[in-house]
Amino acid sequence: MLLFLRKHKGMTRQKVKLAYISDVTARKSTYKKRKKGIIKKVRELTILCGIPACAIISSPFEAKAEIWPDPEGAKEVIQRYMDASVIDESKNVNQESFLIQRISKAQEQLKKLRQENQEKEKILSIFSYMQGQDLPTDVQELKQLKKLIDNTLKETKINSQSM
Repeated sequence: MLLFLRKHKGMTRQKVKLAYISDVTARKSTYKKRKKGIIKKVRELTILCGIPACAIISSPFEAKAEIWPDPEGAKEVIQRYMDASVIDESKNVNQESFLIQRISKAQEQLKKLRQENQEKEKILSIFSYMQGQDLPTDVQELKQLKKLIDNTLKETKINSQSM
């Protein structure tokens, strides 16, 4: 159960049970106070942080919804949000698309690490061949070793020229 603290004039804070208020008069009074507080917070947020914001509060107690700063200002903020979400879909993700992105990144990382491991294994096998171990008889493996040696020689030449 969630509890809010309420401060009364001249009194210490009391715990307020966060639950539906069954008394209509008390509910209406609480609504008015909280609505005023929310609008104040939105106004402060726009001033202190310099960001566009709006509040639309609908109530069964009032015929019209409370709109801050005004209907036109709220339309501008909403339109700006709608335009931004269309422009930058990559930042608007739900749980499913977030997980799909993470999985694809992890798969790419795995692929890269496997390639690095294969290269390191081939380098180790080259060193073992240099120490007298027999060369592989598989043509494909010999071609891969040749390619690795050629790439290493190219990198060595480039690095020695840049020094």
